[in-house]
Amino acid sequence: MSDFLELTDLADRSSGAGVVYANDEFFAEKENLLNPGRAKFASHTFGHKGQIYDGWETRRRRNEPGNDFAILRLGRAGIIKGVNIDTGNFTGNFPPHASVEAAHFDHIPTIGQLLETPWITILEKSPLAGDSENLFAILSLDRWTHVRLTMHPDGGIARFRVHGIPLPDTAWVAACGPKDLAALDNGGQLIGSSDQFYSLASNTLQAGRPKNQGDGWENRRRRGPGNDYFVVKLCAPGKVNAVEIDTTHYKGNAPAEVMVTAGSAPELLKGPGKVTLVNREVVQPDTPHTYITPCNEVVEFVRVDVFPDGGIGRFRVWGEEADK
Repeated sequence: MSDFLELTDLADRSSGAGVVYANDEFFAEKENLLNPGRAKFASHTFGHKGQIYDGWETRRRRNEPGNDFAILRLGRAGIIKGVNIDTGNFTGNFPPHASVEAAHFDHIPTIGQLLETPWITILEKSPLAGDSENLFAILSLDRWTHVRLTMHPDGGIARFRVHGIPLPDTAWVAACGPKDLAALDNGGQLIGSSDQFYSLASNTLQAGRPKNQGDGWENRRRRGPGNDYFVVKLCAPGKVNAVEIDTTHYKGNAPAEVMVTAGSAPELLKGPGKVTLVNREVVQPDTPHTYITPCNEVVEFVRVDVFPDGGIGRFRVWGEEADK
């Protein structure tokens, strides 16, 4: 029954997974569900709302109907083969039952869309044991991008793992190549930014996923007109196939919208370029965003605009160098 534990954790935080919504997290934050390892516990660690738990814990429901739930974006979309609902350290306050539903999106959904979508049940309401890893095999063969974990009716869950087989977006894989033209390691360079008060825009061109808010670009809060931006010289002139904008770790301080354009360096240091790679788009906090943006024009400089301000963890420009 637990053979699925050897499969990939599709909800691994390091792969871009995130807990994007919970209807209640009064005692302990929803983000703890994806912390690495088993939950830790220390007695006599009390805060303003009681015992501090390394997990997700909701308030006690009295006579109100309903259940508490959290929605997770998988870091790797795929076929779910099993889940681990870990109630570690929750003894007199774990939920007696839980269920899991799933959904598939071909875009990054808003919270409103997530709340309105018709979820598909992949694990019926099932009993849980306290302070235990509760393992459940899943029989679904569909590709999922999001899951909803529901407690019946309330309580605390320490960790949630979603094991399965990753199924990448084939269109995105085809577009991502053969090179990240903006990467520092490949010769990309930051040539200008409107504001780098908290951390440098060049951080967005580093390899790997962002480690924290300091490992990205964050500007100060804009109080006047205008918006913030940075300009990058690509490692070589080339044709752009796809763009990534990753707001991971930026939650209350992510941009509301972003735009990516290309042009000459003098032009981009003054304003958006004439070649649009990504139209002005709404972005979500703490989320990797991908855009397939085939551009037949050869470009060498690109500009990222954020509206009106906010942080970005990573910026990628996938494409191929032009023939020399």
